[in-house]
Amino acid sequence: MLSGCRRALPAALRLAVRGWAGGGGRRRVSTSWSPVGAAFDAKQQRSRLTGQSTGLFGVPELSSPEGFQEAQEKALQETEQLVQKACTTPPGPQIVMIFDQLSDALCRVADLADFVKIAHPDFAFREAAEETCRNIGTMVEKLNTNIELCQSLKQLLANKEVMDSLDPETRQVAELFMFDFEISGIHLDEEKRKRAVDLNVKILDLCNQFLIGAHLPNKIDKQILPEHIRYNFAVEGNYIQITGLHADCSDDLVREAAYKIFLYPNAEQLRCLEELLTSRNHLAQLVGYNTFAHRALQGTMARTPEKVMQFLETLSDRLFQRTLKDFEMMEGMKMKLNPQNSKLMPWDHPYYSGVLRAERYNIEPSLYCPFFSLGACMEGLNFLFNQLLGISLYAEQTEKGELWCEDVRKLDCHFTIRGGRLRKDGEYQLPVVVLMLSLPHSTRSSPTLLTPGMMENLFHEMGHAMHSMLGRTRYQHVTGTRCPTDFAEVPSILMEYFASDYRVVNQFARHFQTGQFSWFILLPLSLLVFYAVLDQLYHGEHPLKRSTTEILKETQEKFYGLPYVPNTAWQLRFSHLVGYGAKYYSYLMSRAIASMVWKQCFVQNPFDRAMGERYRREMLAHGGGKEPMLMVQGMLQKSPSVEDFVNALVSDLDQDFETFFMDSE
Repeated sequence: MLSGCRRALPAALRLAVRGWAGGGGRRRVSTSWSPVGAAFDAKQQRSRLTGQSTGLFGVPELSSPEGFQEAQEKALQETEQLVQKACTTPPGPQIVMIFDQLSDALCRVADLADFVKIAHPDFAFREAAEETCRNIGTMVEKLNTNIELCQSLKQLLANKEVMDSLDPETRQVAELFMFDFEISGIHLDEEKRKRAVDLNVKILDLCNQFLIGAHLPNKIDKQILPEHIRYNFAVEGNYIQITGLHADCSDDLVREAAYKIFLYPNAEQLRCLEELLTSRNHLAQLVGYNTFAHRALQGTMARTPEKVMQFLETLSDRLFQRTLKDFEMMEGMKMKLNPQNSKLMPWDHPYYSGVLRAERYNIEPSLYCPFFSLGACMEGLNFLFNQLLGISLYAEQTEKGELWCEDVRKLDCHFTIRGGRLRKDGEYQLPVVVLMLSLPHSTRSSPTLLTPGMMENLFHEMGHAMHSMLGRTRYQHVTGTRCPTDFAEVPSILMEYFASDYRVVNQFARHFQTGQFSWFILLPLSLLVFYAVLDQLYHGEHPLKRSTTEILKETQEKFYGLPYVPNTAWQLRFSHLVGYGAKYYSYLMSRAIASMVWKQCFVQNPFDRAMGERYRREMLAHGGGKEPMLMVQGMLQKSPSVEDFVNALVSDLDQDFETFFMDSE
């Protein structure tokens, strides 16, 4: 019943919402471009006057790591009171409100801790946040199997007269709470319900363990690598640390070494992945599903693994000839640069696809950094949102203690810290959102400069943020990105289309010294199809017929077209298996919908205010409070089919570059 706090998407640069009230008139959204801000309340106002530390995100307890224990205990006490209240309240809309208050009480702490455990530089804070996440997560799973609590909701859903009197959003939220009970095994006997709780807690622990392992560097004796490439990697005594794939390095040998060393199998990580997949399958079958994928896809637009595979296989078939042609062109390029070894390998594709685009469109990404200062990009977003939605972004001073550093710029992800909801006093609890970006530091001679990819990522993550900030749902359980995953990526990917349109870019992309304009590009799809199919197979029928590495080898060669490299295990670095288990296809399905929205509504005029308002009204406002396909239908005036999704993605590849990217100097 409380999956809401687990629906917030993993995503860059911290935003704080201060004052968008909805309705007519001019709206404004406050942003802290690098520091961490939070919505004001009375305690924060007092701390400003007295000079006291307000605590992280304005939570007074979080001025020290020990504060997480206090915040957790307060949340659990409030939870206990709300459970008692829910179990003694007669059927009516008040039941849904109490359930949402219960969800909010836990999510306010869990969501904040989920961010701090990743982003805070102080180990003590990260450790305390990690423990809080685990404890709140355990409580959530226990509540999801609480018979008395579920019964109070069942009585409401069974009362036709009361249900008919509820507004659509309240009915939807009531049904979502019941859905969370059902997929958690509420229908099982007591022994099996306890087993479901234990499995969920075990899965949470395995997910954390897998995420840590997915990002750990691999070490190798530095004497093994040729001396002339060692400087590309971090040296630690007699060892070289490989922390990534170095996919953008122009040296073929550096990319090859990084690929083979970074992806070298780790037995403990492999065991963790196998145990995670097995535990997920056991949980799914325990609560009545054939596979984990069947359980995970309930409530999504795709609905079933069969529909997902139909989509992915159809798309793969349509991409096959195009992919072969691109590979042939890349091999030709590699032959020119390295005649002794022209065979295209997996470590080559990302690099040479960039070279191919640069040659095809006469661009060089590094030349565009001076045009994309962080300040210019934020002004561009401000202009775009003002034109489309009548919203202004403005920087605001943060409170003492609200953040741990004056320069919070790290990683690439979006977090909901607090969901929006209508409170009992009639006031709206404003959402608080974090965006984190991996950005270079400014220097004495230049501001923070973004590559085209960084700029596109900023727009992508800002799409998530606006989804969270502009939603005005009554219930925080369905606020913003707390919606089906294959819909949640639509607003973020749509922003990539705006970021790729010369008319939008020309509004802000000026050289920080000369004021000249600029433009840039987008990427292919075959790799995403491979990842999405692999995800489906790992979460399909168990026991798996082959090892995870053998499945990867077969899937890579069938859907990607490049050979598997022996003694590598890319799946052990596939961190999306944690947050997007059985749902990685969402990136492709959401891109298809975003493509259709862009072409139908914005390609003629990316600043069309009427279309912007329609987009906010039909797609941004509802969060998870409305069926996603109904939101898509409201925007597109049609219900797209699998063939429509595939056509939209393929047609993007057929677009004439000059239609979208024009040199306006």
